[in-house]
Amino acid sequence: MSDIISGSDPSVIESKSNFDSGRITDVKAWLASQFDAAGKDVPDFECTPRTIAHLHSLSTLSQAKTQAAGIVAADFRQKAAEYRCQAARVREILENVGLAQEGLPSNVVASAQCLANVANLLNTRDTELTMGDMSLRKTGVEEKRAKVQKESKILLDYTRKAIARLTYLKRTLAQLEDDVAPCEAQMESWKTNLAIMVSKERQYLQQYSNYKALLNRVGYTPEVSHGVLVEMTEHRKELEKKTKPILDTLRSYQDLPPDKALAALAIEDKKMQYAAAEKYLEDVLQSALATSE
Repeated sequence: MSDIISGSDPSVIESKSNFDSGRITDVKAWLASQFDAAGKDVPDFECTPRTIAHLHSLSTLSQAKTQAAGIVAADFRQKAAEYRCQAARVREILENVGLAQEGLPSNVVASAQCLANVANLLNTRDTELTMGDMSLRKTGVEEKRAKVQKESKILLDYTRKAIARLTYLKRTLAQLEDDVAPCEAQMESWKTNLAIMVSKERQYLQQYSNYKALLNRVGYTPEVSHGVLVEMTEHRKELEKKTKPILDTLRSYQDLPPDKALAALAIEDKKMQYAAAEKYLEDVLQSALATSE
């Protein structure tokens, strides 16, 4: 480390020491000026590199702000001088036209003072710029007004539709309320008819049970259906057709001569034929019933 330090460039070390001494001189001069302005002596402080660097940065920043404040103050002084000149010129013009402040009524003076206070409050210094600002504000206000009017029209349209819908609903409600009494009467009639139908249903169920018991008692079976009865009726008609000639023949014997022996023989013969026909009829009926079973 000592070799490095001993091998350093002497010119660099000399320039660095000159720089540090210059910064110390600047800091001391700045502190003296600040404390002299306040009427106090500069207090003692330790001159370390860190302290000098911090105070130098503060002095640089303070000097920059002081310079900026001086520029702003000079600008304000120039504007104040211009405003005083302009005020004197306006006062001269007003005095020439007979509008001096001393000759104006108190209410006019109060209004002018109020206008001046408003101008100061709004930071207004130039009427042309103010008129331009007011024009821009007027444009913005007109745009907002147009937007609000458009929204108001939309809301008005919605309101009209809502009122029309409400009117329709009220009319529908009134109509439904008018229909309540007839509907209630009809419902009462339906309830009465329903009770009658329930009673009839019980009656018909009872009759059905009675008829079913009666059919069971007389020996009715599901096999004796309508088709079987129709078939037996047709067969009976056929048998009647076959027995009718025999009955006609028997009736013709009533006109026989009064020969007792021949009549007796004929009668016996017809009786035998009739008995055979009846037996045939019974056999056919029995066979038909057996077939249906």
